[in-house]
Amino acid sequence: MKFFLNILVLSIFIFASCADKVPVPHPSGYMRIFLPEKKYTQLKGNYPYTFEYPVYGSIKKDSSKDAQPYWINIEFSEYKAKIHISYKKVNKNLAQYIEDSHKLVYKHSIKADAIQEKRITRDSANVYGIFFDIKGNVASSVQFYLTDSTGNFLRGALYFTAQPNKDSIAPVLNFFRTDIEHLINTFKWVR
Repeated sequence: MKFFLNILVLSIFIFASCADKVPVPHPSGYMRIFLPEKKYTQLKGNYPYTFEYPVYGSIKKDSSKDAQPYWINIEFSEYKAKIHISYKKVNKNLAQYIEDSHKLVYKHSIKADAIQEKRITRDSANVYGIFFDIKGNVASSVQFYLTDSTGNFLRGALYFTAQPNKDSIAPVLNFFRTDIEHLINTFKWVR
């Protein structure tokens, strides 16, 4: 009898070890994102400004109801992202435009982990401004404004058409941050 009991126990162990493994839930992860090679092209058109932008982006005229002349979007449809560019002619109201830009940035302070400001000064091109790097789960992680301090003002902001999640968009955000820095470094006033 003891022999049969040992065979039964051994059979149960063999049967249990041969059974399919019980599925174990895996932690959520993010899909791998393939980013293109960095290449840039010059903005063409009748704008009071020019800059180099990524060839994997497309320039679209801003069609929102509040859009004004020379407002454009650099769209990256594959990444559900765009850089919104708005332009204003300065008429003794530069301080107001700068204040409005700061207000738009600091609206994110409720959800932001940190907001870093980097001053932009390119005397040779008469380009001045501030680059805002907003950390955290915010709607627009990178914003900037540029001016010649007398007649022109331009504001830019990177937006994703997805719910903000700093971990999932981090690779793409860093990729586009570099493109925005390139845009700023090649920026020139035309008129």
